[in-house]
Amino acid sequence: MCGIAALFAYDDGAPSIRREELEAINERMRPRGPDAGGTWISDDGRVGLASRRLAIIDLTPEGDQPLTDTSGELVIVFNGEIYNHRELRARLERGGARFHSSSDTEVLLQLYRAHGADMVELLRGMFAFCIWDKTWQRMFVARDPYGIKPLYFADDGRTIRIASTVKALLAGGAVSRTVDPAGVAGFFLTGTVPEPFTIFESIRSVEAGTAFFIDVNGRGKARDHYSIAKVFQRGCSQHAFVTLVPPAMQLCEFVSESLVYHLVSDVPVGAFLSAGIDSTGLVALAKQPMRTVTMSFDAFAGGASDESRIAERFAAERNCTHTTRVVTRDEFTRDLPRFFDAMDQPTIDGVNTWFVSKATAEQGLKVAISGIGGDELFGSYPSFTTLPRIVRGMSLARKVPGGIQAARAALAMMKRSPKAPAVTRYGATWGGAYLVQRGLYMPWELPMAADEAEEGLKRLEFFERAEAMLDPDPSSAFGRVATLEATLYMRNQLLRDTDWASMAHSLEVRTPLVDAWLLRQLAPLLTNEGSASKQYFADSPKPALPDYVRNRPKTGFVVPLIDWAQLEPDGTGTRMRSWAKRVMETFR
Repeated sequence: MCGIAALFAYDDGAPSIRREELEAINERMRPRGPDAGGTWISDDGRVGLASRRLAIIDLTPEGDQPLTDTSGELVIVFNGEIYNHRELRARLERGGARFHSSSDTEVLLQLYRAHGADMVELLRGMFAFCIWDKTWQRMFVARDPYGIKPLYFADDGRTIRIASTVKALLAGGAVSRTVDPAGVAGFFLTGTVPEPFTIFESIRSVEAGTAFFIDVNGRGKARDHYSIAKVFQRGCSQHAFVTLVPPAMQLCEFVSESLVYHLVSDVPVGAFLSAGIDSTGLVALAKQPMRTVTMSFDAFAGGASDESRIAERFAAERNCTHTTRVVTRDEFTRDLPRFFDAMDQPTIDGVNTWFVSKATAEQGLKVAISGIGGDELFGSYPSFTTLPRIVRGMSLARKVPGGIQAARAALAMMKRSPKAPAVTRYGATWGGAYLVQRGLYMPWELPMAADEAEEGLKRLEFFERAEAMLDPDPSSAFGRVATLEATLYMRNQLLRDTDWASMAHSLEVRTPLVDAWLLRQLAPLLTNEGSASKQYFADSPKPALPDYVRNRPKTGFVVPLIDWAQLEPDGTGTRMRSWAKRVMETFR
């Protein structure tokens, strides 16, 4: 796990790479990789690579980056883990490849030599990397299917700058800090900044599941190497063939396989443990007792939101070495400056991950597994029932004369939500219904100057981009909602926040339930079983998860943010909007 950077002055008239800029970018990422750091600049001064390393696989200096292959023709910087690197290494060695380290990073270099851009199809893991190919004078850039590992670029038409974080690119001093209205609008709409936008006009995200080349002509067209929507579409056509094997048995087999891969490490691996089915299920499926960490807030002590007692009971029954870490309001207040400094893009989330990562790092762990992705995979969000109902209802209303007016009148009488007007305006499409369900502000409410909001919304194209996530059509209501949740909420908020909040504490978080290969295996079952699969997952360990876990009402990872940050409600009674405004102030 690392922080990486790459600079490429691809235009003939561009100035050479400045070592000072490269080192400043790299230094900003030091918490991501405190174990080692390095830079490399080509002989002609046109290309520079840098890395900060958190040593997880191959702890020797042989795994340090930037890493050059045995021929000296390829150089790489890589952030992430390739879980199937041992199988890939064996295959490459049979083909004549030679290695000088046991790192998964070197496997990537040899895989590129053997397969070129098609190498990404063979990878199981989380990754963001840049490979400089001296022979072809080009750079290959790729990011994993779900976007677990971040990667950003700033391209001024002469030089492209790439790094693991937005703030690292800014630290180099050559990238504009002009705020992007589209990023601001996206943040206030959803509580996070949707890809490919960032909060700054000059910086964009390398989109998840894409790869591209950069040569003397600049950045080439990105190629999609994975589509969640397509996986669900194929799964829908295959679901008839999975009914012979009990669902719990299938989940046990495939999730256990993913877990085995995600536990590959040369250092101990711990686990975030809540009282929910996803994290307890992963711990139960592990082949050995794990070191587990539970977060507790003193404001919740003994209440329904306090998960510590259930987690402690479960950990004891599974012979885990367990730690419950209690966070106080004073600690929250003390940590806020560091929290905002580490926050790479505006988000209304991340407090929970910040503290559980801090607690895990305090236990001397460098790696922890998390149950992130279980709700998206197993359909346990309210959106899985709400969105289809909204789309069906509004689609029908539009077909009936006077239907929209009648629906609008009915919603107005209910007066249950300030979002009610948005239901009739946007609810007939999946992207529109999704915004109604997940939105923080509606488009007409944005706390921005009118002209800035208009420009931001126009460039953001939220509805069009949301609908594009459903191309090709996942072919089922479950698949459509699962795709939207994975590509919008999980990718832009949960995974991104997990990355910056954990790496601020030099901790790598692994997500066995967010795995491209696992989704391919489970999609036929999920399409067929829908949200019932969560209970099948609870049945999959032997023994099955206890009733005090599986029957507990779903609460999510609750934080006493409203009280501790002294948030006041706005005109609609929504307090999180106050937090969003406070967050945005730190980026302006």
